[in-house]
Amino acid sequence: MVARKRKKGPEPLIKDISILYDVLSKEEKSYLEEHHTTLTYKKNQIIYKEGEMPTGLLCLGEGKVKVFKEGIGGRDQIVRLAKAPGFIGYRALFAEEPHIASAVVIDPCTIFHISKDVINKLMLNNNKLCTNIIKSFATELGFSRYRTVSLTQKHIRGRLAESLMLLKKIYGYEDDSSTLNIYLSREDLANFSNMTTSNAIRTLTAFAREDIISVDGRIIKILDEDMLDKISKLG
Repeated sequence: MVARKRKKGPEPLIKDISILYDVLSKEEKSYLEEHHTTLTYKKNQIIYKEGEMPTGLLCLGEGKVKVFKEGIGGRDQIVRLAKAPGFIGYRALFAEEPHIASAVVIDPCTIFHISKDVINKLMLNNNKLCTNIIKSFATELGFSRYRTVSLTQKHIRGRLAESLMLLKKIYGYEDDSSTLNIYLSREDLANFSNMTTSNAIRTLTAFAREDIISVDGRIIKILDEDMLDKISKLG
């Protein structure tokens, strides 16, 4: 597998979470800047575990995260792949319930932690902030419902094709406009597609033989995006 260096940009700041920061007043921005904690995580570190109670709003400023549910027999189901900027784990926070899934780092992350008291104070006095958080909830709920249907009704080829198209939509391509900017293990790709690892490997191999993709270890290039999208839609 070809080694790839992680691009290093400027250090992320709380103001980069535009869905949160941009709708605040000058006074609220100052308050938020003084009342948040910046956390850094390395690859494969757990951010929160299923069953834990959330302590605040987690804003992903940099990196990639997978959210997964532990299944029967030790098999996990990836329910969400998150990228910056955005929120993670916030359903449990606002529902005042334990997390129903766990979150682990795929690529090194910077996360801004805003305590429950602080975010509640900001929301109490800012309708635009409340609206943005509601929109974020609604978007994630719509995606979850769509995936529930597609992962139970589509055949294996359709599920894997859909997952690859979603990875492209979420993380995009590298500079060559064909290499997915995310490197998942075969197990993770299978867990994201609701199939066994062996089925994921066989289907990836079939797509490669058909010149739809190319595979080099965890590096996947999409060679025929139109065909992959067609397979995804046909199911």
